[in-house]
Amino acid sequence: MPRLVPRLLITAALLVVGVVIGLIFENVWLGVLLAGIIWFGWFLGFESRRGGHDEGVNDEDHGIEL
Repeated sequence: MPRLVPRLLITAALLVVGVVIGLIFENVWLGVLLAGIIWFGWFLGFESRRGGHDEGVNDEDHGIEL
């Protein structure tokens, strides 16, 4: 469970930052939505790195090239 702690801390921090940004823009839901979008991108990157999928697009073992 050591990976659960950073995940929860970053999730909570993004939620707080989203609420603060929402208060600045006078729309808390907008801040929460922006925080959710940023969190989703972070989560995809975090899980991708964790799963060992960091080879890149041009991985010669699989023949993938653009």
